[in-house]
Order: sequence, then C-alpha cells, then structure tokens
Amino acid sequence: MSTDTRRDYYEVLGVSRNASPEELKKAFRLLARQYHPDVNKEPDAAEKFKEINEAYEVLSDSKKRAIYDRYGHNVPGSGGVGFDPFDFGGGDAFSTIFETFFGGGVGGGFGGGRGRAGRKSGPTCATT
Repeated sequence: MSTDTRRDYYEVLGVSRNASPEELKKAFRLLARQYHPDVNKEPDAAEKFKEINEAYEVLSDSKKRAIYDRYGHNVPGSGGVGFDPFDFGGGDAFSTIFETFFGGGVGGGFGGGRGRAGRKSGPTCATT
C-alpha cells in the first residue's frame, strides 16, 4: 500500500485520459506560463510549476504515459517509492519546458536547430 500523495497527472494538467499530444502541450504551456515562478509570486507557484512540469514530462512521452496509465504513481519494482518520471532517461525537470518553448537541445535554440552546420565555407563557385 502506497502513501503517495501526488495528484493524478491528468488532473494536474486539466486534461482527459484520452487527451491528444496537442491537447497536452496546449494545457502544459498555459499552466506553465500561469505558474512560472518568475511570473507568479504566490508562495506555492514554484511547487505547482514543478508538478505541472513533472506531469507533462510523463504524459508527453508515449512510453512513460503507457506505464503511468497502467500503474499510476506505483510502478512495480520502484521500491514502493512511486512513479519516477526520470527513471526512463528523461533528464531534469526544466529541460522539458525549455525544449518546448525554445526548440531544445544543443544546436536547437531560437533558430530552429539549423545553425551553421549546413553552411559551407569557401568560394561558392569553382575557379578555373
């Protein structure tokens, strides 16, 4: 018997269990903006923001979502601790929000991830 008091991830994001990836992203973005600690100065805003981020981290990944849908926060073999979305190689909680808003990852950023990698240096036409 688990004493896990975490809220249901679908409830956290305010979506139904059959929500599409687009619906999840829309709900996440709306709530992330609303509860971001830099915007919302309520004492519990940072904690709500973390909860929203954790819910999206799990529900936006099809493998994590399938496990969560089957077991909830009580994944077998987790030592009774409950569901840990980072056991599946998910990275830190803040990487998700930055990837969502800014295209994420090394080389991603504001430019869409193309950067200089596709450019060639040197003359553009052959000399004869």
